[in-house]
Amino acid sequence: MTKDLVQDSWNRIDEWLREHAPRTFATLGQPAGHKETAAAQEELGVTFPPDLIASLLRHDGAVDGAGAFRFSTHDRLLGVAGILEDTRFMRCVAEDLDEEETESYWHHGYVKFGSYGSTSDGLVIDCRPGRDSFGAVGRFFDETGTTFGHADSLGGYLAELADQLERGQDGGAVTFNGRLFWEWACPARPEWGSADDPLPAPDEQLPELDLSCRPTDLLHASYLDGLEELGALLAVLPREQVAEAARKQLRRLAVETGLNKYPEVKSALDALERGEAPPRPEQTDPLVMRLRKVLVQANTHRDDPRRWAAEKTVHGIWGSPYRSVYEIARIRSRLTVDWRADLHADLGNPPLPSIPDERFWGTLRNPAIDSSWYAAQYTQDQC
Repeated sequence: MTKDLVQDSWNRIDEWLREHAPRTFATLGQPAGHKETAAAQEELGVTFPPDLIASLLRHDGAVDGAGAFRFSTHDRLLGVAGILEDTRFMRCVAEDLDEEETESYWHHGYVKFGSYGSTSDGLVIDCRPGRDSFGAVGRFFDETGTTFGHADSLGGYLAELADQLERGQDGGAVTFNGRLFWEWACPARPEWGSADDPLPAPDEQLPELDLSCRPTDLLHASYLDGLEELGALLAVLPREQVAEAARKQLRRLAVETGLNKYPEVKSALDALERGEAPPRPEQTDPLVMRLRKVLVQANTHRDDPRRWAAEKTVHGIWGSPYRSVYEIARIRSRLTVDWRADLHADLGNPPLPSIPDERFWGTLRNPAIDSSWYAAQYTQDQC
């Protein structure tokens, strides 16, 4: 029976989370009650497939928040209350649709059991009795509606999820600081360019690099907030420690994108590591000319990571270390699933703080980070 598959799959999921991502496991709810699930079905006027009931009787959703358990679609597992709230909302959205639109967008017999959160996207289970699709798992998208084909049953869907977890990074399951993340690195681009490639002529028509960055440039706290506990760590560490991490991160990025093979880039990074900041350049300086040429070549080869790396190398050498670390983290998150662990290591592997909230940013006092908006909100809340 598929409900037995639900229990077997949750056994595997729970066991993996306990060992590899205990903080994520802790967000899973206790079992829902039989009366709760019955009342929800009555309120919605549907019959839940046995698999959905079995899953709710195992975990009544996951606590909302940055560390919540999420499916590989990044949808948080909903409990009974969340299922009611999200399904009622979708019915309101779809109440003016005609019959044909209802079938493809949102049917009264659909129930949402996974929520993306920032939009109304989420995982759906078909609760229309008497249909071959009863119990099938689909996904709703704001712009396109509901599509099925993800799994014939929730038990099958959970079994596939357990398989992904047990494959680890090959299945997209990445862990850091006791939490589960779903991430996949982009395939490496074919190698192009050579260390022996001549520099372009000074009069060659090339896009200019933005050389306006300064070490004193402020970084808005909202950018670091997106790095969660790593962002909070960056905000409280001494500037020189962040600058050292920025140098190491820039070298990693140069190696991963192939920029390190160019002598102009390698020389500049070597000088940084010796504590010798290169003088601020002009558009015609050799390093800048190399990077400008890379911009053109990267566009030709459709190599976005190398183009981004060329643009951000300037900030890494002459700009704010906080901004550099943030920008490099964004690029490296496309290249390797280990970017968080690498950044933590480059910062010296100090203890990680909690995931920051508005109070953290509102009380932060770091002259390199603009947290004025949070400070104003925090002050207002205290009044």
